[in-house]
Amino acid sequence: MTRRHSTLDPTPIGPLTLVADGDDLVAVYMDGHAHHPGSDALGEAGGSPVLDRAAQQLGEYFAGERTEFDLPLRPIGTDFQVRVWRALQQIPYGVTWSYRELATAVGNPSASRAVGLANGRNPLSIVIPCHRVIGADGSLTGYGGGVERKRWLLDLERQEALLPGLS
Repeated sequence: MTRRHSTLDPTPIGPLTLVADGDDLVAVYMDGHAHHPGSDALGEAGGSPVLDRAAQQLGEYFAGERTEFDLPLRPIGTDFQVRVWRALQQIPYGVTWSYRELATAVGNPSASRAVGLANGRNPLSIVIPCHRVIGADGSLTGYGGGVERKRWLLDLERQEALLPGLS
């Protein structure tokens, strides 16, 4: 199938561009995303079932009604990057890990810098929760969508994690 994209707008953090390849979600980019590949890489505009499901689930996430995503994902990157992105999916909603904890989760505790670079290249923002990785001292370090968006997402999750009954 042809690579397709659609825009989810408005969201509390600005427009999101969702990208599908066949039946898989391959990217979620924020407006002004640091590693946005450019419009040529997005494919043709239009809907698809996975883009519709992703838009619905992101809406539920922003409304505080969803803590996990149930979507077919296929992030495109190096083997190391994909390992890091899989480890990111193990960070529970409302919880943060340091870059060292993430490096340990991928089996190389001394690779914090490499893990940070892979984290920054995550093409599936929010859905693969790279925003949940912070500095060892608890500081909010860089984020492809900007530190203010990172703070907003973490605040949403911390607030909602205190409420019972979320799925």
